Amino acid sequence: MTAVAQHAPGAAPAAEDGVTAVSLGRLIACRTEARRLGLAIRGRVLATRAGSHLSPFRGSGMDYDESRIYVPGDDPRSMDWRVTARAARAHVKVFREERERPFRLVVDQRAGMRFATRVAFKSVIAARAAALLGWAAVERGERVGGLVFDERGHIEQRPTPRRQGLLALLRAMSTTPAAPRRGGCAGLAGAVERLLDLRIDGGIVFVISDFAGADGDDTWLQRLVQHCEVGLVAVHDPIEATAPPSGRWPVLSAAGRQVLDTTSAGRRAWYERDFRRRRERLGDMARRRGAHLVSLCTDQPVGPALARGLGQPGPHPS
Repeated sequence: MTAVAQHAPGAAPAAEDGVTAVSLGRLIACRTEARRLGLAIRGRVLATRAGSHLSPFRGSGMDYDESRIYVPGDDPRSMDWRVTARAARAHVKVFREERERPFRLVVDQRAGMRFATRVAFKSVIAARAAALLGWAAVERGERVGGLVFDERGHIEQRPTPRRQGLLALLRAMSTTPAAPRRGGCAGLAGAVERLLDLRIDGGIVFVISDFAGADGDDTWLQRLVQHCEVGLVAVHDPIEATAPPSGRWPVLSAAGRQVLDTTSAGRRAWYERDFRRRRERLGDMARRRGAHLVSLCTDQPVGPALARGLGQPGPHPS
């Protein structure tokens, strides 16, 4: 087993780019991969091309919505002659405008994310997933913003056009010095509450985290889906799903050095059941609230795994 140590808050180990940390250059380079994968969510959460989001505002757009009874002042050019003939009463067509919607990322970079036994920290996988999704949104002409948080505080960015908003978030997740962080958030629920305080007005939000401790009370998700469409990207390490072989394994966490005791077969079985139960609760929560759930593992290439989770066949031919 090739282990990658976890860093406790405040520690200053040498960061290995792409393993324990990620540079801004690597995250910017994800734009090419996002283009090749053609990332998008089918169905409710994301559309496959720019300008294909339906707004709640009705007007003279391209997509027909419904027909209603004609009232004085309506544009005669909008007459629905078929319905008028069938109902023997004048009707006009009502269209639904196509509008750009903001695309937001909420990215968990807390101490629990700075862990892995395979390939890269969960925090690095989360940053790469955020970069791929963000660049895919930029390619579709979306306004991108969001919030990146850890135990030191958070950085928020209102959605802005082109790539400015995304770059601010990528800097916050990279080894590049970023803007000063604001006050800390009380876990994932606190980060979502902070996002809601910004008065989000619809659009799409992707929450990227390991969701540790966030699968019990889903009030935060319930509130979020009332304002926007939501995608959840759950990141885990293989050792979290499958207990290590029998032994006493030293573990470094934010609470200090601890020991994971797997000498008992019963304890190993409980360990694996506990992970499955937590993932099942997260899946049930997503289904109940109408959110799209994607699972990423640190030992899998991020782009293809993300594309599969979004229900896409794979890379486009180059």
